[in-house]
Amino acid sequence: MLKPDFVKKGDKIAIVSTARKITTKEIQDAIIIAKKWGLEPVIGASIEKEYNQFAGSDKERALDFQNMLDDKDIKAIWCARGGYGTVRIIDHIDFTTFLKQPKWIIGYSDITVLHSHIHNLGVSTVHALMPIDIHNNTIMSIDSLRDAIFGKKMKYTIPSSKKNSLGNCKGQLVGGNLSILYSLCGSTSSIDTTGKILCIEDLDEYLYHIDRMLLNLKRNGYFENLSGLIVGGMTKMHDNRIPFGKKVKKIILDVVKEYNFPIAFNFPMGHIEDHRALILGEEISLEIDKEEVIVRYL
Repeated sequence: MLKPDFVKKGDKIAIVSTARKITTKEIQDAIIIAKKWGLEPVIGASIEKEYNQFAGSDKERALDFQNMLDDKDIKAIWCARGGYGTVRIIDHIDFTTFLKQPKWIIGYSDITVLHSHIHNLGVSTVHALMPIDIHNNTIMSIDSLRDAIFGKKMKYTIPSSKKNSLGNCKGQLVGGNLSILYSLCGSTSSIDTTGKILCIEDLDEYLYHIDRMLLNLKRNGYFENLSGLIVGGMTKMHDNRIPFGKKVKKIILDVVKEYNFPIAFNFPMGHIEDHRALILGEEISLEIDKEEVIVRYL
């Protein structure tokens, strides 16, 4: 994998929206934090643009992202928010210049489209909080993003869940939002998980949707040769009047029961306050015992 150069004080970081509309006011916290870190925020043309629910038309959002991608002075692109819309522009982005001079692409949720597509191009990205979220995120979440893009060695230790499948493994970290991974199956942006560690999270889904999406990943071979699984926040799940009969952890364990890879639940990632940054595409070790879970970058 190609790893972009870590940022340093004085570098420019772009803030754009590839999906839903967002105002300058809504990204003020991010602007303040970026300046506090010694970075120079560059606000994309998509901020304040509006086309129905999107931050401008598909053409406008694609052009804004493309301009930041090709600008040699921009060292990182921080996606302002998710929602829906990145998949509408992904096939209109030219990554030729980016591959010659990679830069950090930062975000999560709908930005899983970019993470997955860019992973297939062989470049690492950062799964982390976005400007829209900052006022709700913990200091540890914010600090973890700074550590990731400035190149500090990363390691996370969390308490173990009783539902975890114990064991140790190593592999490239891939993944992101379950709904987006599901939607990318069959496309050129779908990822190969062979020998890798998959992380997943989701928000505001029905339990039977979770079951359906996991089964689709299974039928697409996502779990066949997987090294390990990390499950983050599965937030605000819904059930029907007639209950599905299983909660999220049981759904996941049932879908992957024939496999023997370690599984860590309750990892601090996703649509939750404590959302720690993860560098996707990099090699990690995952160690799970009865007491704790350790994710260590190698």
